[in-house]
Amino acid sequence: MGKNFVNYHILISHSPSCLNRDDMNMQKTTVFGGKRRVRISSQSLKRTMRKSDYYRKNIGKPSIRSHRIDRPESENLKSRLVDALQKRFDEEIIVKTLELLSGKAIDGEEIIDGDSVAPWVVEEVAWFCEKVQSLGGEPDTKKLIKELKQDTAAFRKSLEHGVDIALSGRMATSGLLSEVGKVDGALAVAHAITTHAVESDIDWFTAVDDLQELGSGFLDTQEFSSGVFYRYASLNLPQLQENLGGASRGRALEIAAHVLHMLATEVPSAKQRSFAAHNLADLALVTVSDQPVSLTNAFESPIIAQAGGFLAPSVNALHDYWDRVYKGYELNDLCAEFALHNQEIPGDIAKKEKLSELETWIRNDGEG
Repeated sequence: MGKNFVNYHILISHSPSCLNRDDMNMQKTTVFGGKRRVRISSQSLKRTMRKSDYYRKNIGKPSIRSHRIDRPESENLKSRLVDALQKRFDEEIIVKTLELLSGKAIDGEEIIDGDSVAPWVVEEVAWFCEKVQSLGGEPDTKKLIKELKQDTAAFRKSLEHGVDIALSGRMATSGLLSEVGKVDGALAVAHAITTHAVESDIDWFTAVDDLQELGSGFLDTQEFSSGVFYRYASLNLPQLQENLGGASRGRALEIAAHVLHMLATEVPSAKQRSFAAHNLADLALVTVSDQPVSLTNAFESPIIAQAGGFLAPSVNALHDYWDRVYKGYELNDLCAEFALHNQEIPGDIAKKEKLSELETWIRNDGEG
């Protein structure tokens, strides 16, 4: 039986940028090791991944996220549902199902509030439509809920068309979805932080008004910085298999390989028209493990820049900490690494010359 977790450790050096901002339009930051670090939130990274062209090409359409799908802006979902099912359901069934899913009343009784943002996929809505239709279109609440709970395996299989829900999970607090739609996410993603302390710069910029002789039409400031970021994520393979309705381990490993590719190549889009920090990962270390293992503490003591910058000492610190953790706890994980640098890596880590080779290694369950 294989190991249950795939751990991803990514080092990526970003040129001057402002990839994730707070409500004051400032860079998101945190204090770690007593020093200020620039931060990219896990929410930002996950959204970047599921909205990427790579995701659409290799995994499928991402889920639709909304407060209540019975609102006017959900008309696109209704039309997609009808098209996907070749008008198998009457419009009345679709509308009634959307009302029930969003938390509207059944027979005058409010199911649940309906205020949370939840992800949806068309195939899930279709499954609910089938249940509503089988009960005559105006189902009794308790009878409908009982019917739903008897067929949750089929419901989970629909998440093959909403892999981002299987990965990130869903906290369902409204409507019928709260009865069967809660999903424990299989992918845990940490907030990415710089391996070193950062003092931000301020860009003072203007917008020139071509029809104005003197002065500027607009002026403002924007905080920005550069740095080497450590990205960490851990994928629970059995949980992913369960979330996909009993998918094979091979299918879970296939998705795990895609997760690596996105963690190594996808960058948040914020302020990219101004900074163009389209940087790829400098290092990707992957372990197939019996437990989640983060190496963030390799950077608890902030990296100090050397003649070659922050990247080389960050790589050394990651390898050194990995070596101490794995020897100290006698871990027997399978480990492999792809990197752009020529620095020596610990002997227990298999070296891969290309990112695609590391992806293949994951698909092969840490072999080869």
